[in-house]
Amino acid sequence: MLADQDRIFTNIYGWEPFSLDAAKQRGDWDNTKDILAKGRDWIINEMKTSGLRGRGGAGFPTGMKWSFMPKESDGRPHYLVINADESEPGTCKDRDILRHEPHKLLEGALIAGFAMGAHRAYIYMRGEFFNEGSTINRAIKEAYEAGLLGKNAAGSGWDFDVVLHRGAGAYICGEETALIESIEGKKGQPRNKPPFPAGAGLYSCPTTVNNVETIAVAPTIMRRGGSWFAGIGKDEKNTGTKLFCISGHVNHRCNVEEEMGIPLKELIEKHAGGIRGGWDNLLAIIPGGSSTPLLPKHICDTVTMDFDALRAVQSGLGTAGVIVMDKSTDVVSAIARLTHFYMHESCGQCTPCREGTGWLYRIMQRMAIGNATLEEIDMLLDLTKEIEGHTICAHGDASAWPIQGLFRHFRPEVEKRIMEYRKDIKAA
Repeated sequence: MLADQDRIFTNIYGWEPFSLDAAKQRGDWDNTKDILAKGRDWIINEMKTSGLRGRGGAGFPTGMKWSFMPKESDGRPHYLVINADESEPGTCKDRDILRHEPHKLLEGALIAGFAMGAHRAYIYMRGEFFNEGSTINRAIKEAYEAGLLGKNAAGSGWDFDVVLHRGAGAYICGEETALIESIEGKKGQPRNKPPFPAGAGLYSCPTTVNNVETIAVAPTIMRRGGSWFAGIGKDEKNTGTKLFCISGHVNHRCNVEEEMGIPLKELIEKHAGGIRGGWDNLLAIIPGGSSTPLLPKHICDTVTMDFDALRAVQSGLGTAGVIVMDKSTDVVSAIARLTHFYMHESCGQCTPCREGTGWLYRIMQRMAIGNATLEEIDMLLDLTKEIEGHTICAHGDASAWPIQGLFRHFRPEVEKRIMEYRKDIKAA
């Protein structure tokens, strides 16, 4: 359980204004100049010490990612790109940071940008976040007027600009190279890697792409120390605090900041008021946004919310978008609905994804009503394996994993539905 004094996002519920004055009272922009004065190497080492792993889903060590940026400029500018395209169903943590804690993000952008030699940051925001974009623009204006951004940002001697770039609402632009393509004015399609963005990213210049939450926690880590952050959480590979989004069949849907590695049951019972109808009414939980495989109740009883524990039960922490399904849920139809989302959001660049997501959708629509054969279950699983790992980006994996999770834990339900459908057809 996270102690109140260790909370980073103290205004995540918007109980106080997001304005610069209110943010300063909460500790934002406090001696930012002194943090930058300690140098790039010190900042990156503190991030490495903290053990912070990217909060956008992949969980790559942040300090290591920052260190990939070239130490010296070869004449090309360096860029920081902040991924605010939060489009994963069940996920809304970044949205509340953008609404209520924008100055944490802007200060984090300055610190991160300085650490990687960047004089400009782009915040790439999904098009549907209209109000959040307005909030960020107002916060940027306040920061410029106060001398915290722009020339000699925060009195540090480092020039730093922040630009808000609105996307058009494409899920695929949450992938870092598709996001870069979109900023450049092109169709949002992932690039082949290598080259990686740190070598040739935005406008073919060294670029680092980080999630909103990842950047927003950086100032607090710098002030309180990487070892402080590393002292929170389950172990040295799962450190710090994490924002969890809890939705679905709970009594109180919420975003909550907790320590990494909190038991899933405790997270729901303590912060979301428990499962609707009690814990015994639980059917399954998707733990990390819609792309992560669901987990049945017997696993949810004991699993902890961290990268390694969820990987060990063949799921993932992802964005920590916890979607709760009680026993009233038609779990087959729920997964079939997700297959439509991934079919619709495929950029169409890779054949396995472009064609395969359509196949997944059409077969799952039939399976949802039982209009399939038992042999098609294994055929569908084979199809997910043909898609998974055979595309440029992870969208193919994301489309396959929900179905794999369904058959791993609820195959008898699918088989029962198929047999009942056959029985009804014969009776007719």
